[in-house]
Amino acid sequence: QVQLVESGGGLVQAGGSLTLSCRASGRTFSSHAMGWFRQAPGKGREFAAAISRTGAPTDYADSVKGRFTITIYRDSAKNTVYQQMNSLKHEDTAVYYCAAGNYMSRTQLVYNYWGQGTQVTVSS
Repeated sequence: QVQLVESGGGLVQAGGSLTLSCRASGRTFSSHAMGWFRQAPGKGREFAAAISRTGAPTDYADSVKGRFTITIYRDSAKNTVYQQMNSLKHEDTAVYYCAAGNYMSRTQLVYNYWGQGTQVTVSS
C-alpha cells in the first residue's frame, strides 16, 4: 500500500515558478514509478510527467517539456517526488495529482495509487 500527499500548489503570475511535492509512505514506494497528471477546469485529467522508479528515464508531455522537471528523492526518512514548474502559463492552471504505478507510463490506468491533488492557478 502506498499513500501519496501533494503540496506546493498556489497562485502564481504567468512566467513564474512553483515546485510541487508529493510525499509517499508505504513499504513498497521504492518499487513504483511515479507520475504527475493534471486536470484543468472543464477538462479531463491529462498526463504531465513521469519518472521511473530508479529516477531515470523521465517523460514529459509536449505541453510542459522544457519547463517542468520531475525528480525523486529517497532516503531512510522520506520518499518524495517533486515537479519543478518554470515559465508557467495561464493554461497550466489545473489540479495536479501525483500517482504511483508499476512502471512509467502516460496512461492513467497504469497507476494504482493517487494523491488528493493540489491546485495550481496561473494568473495571466
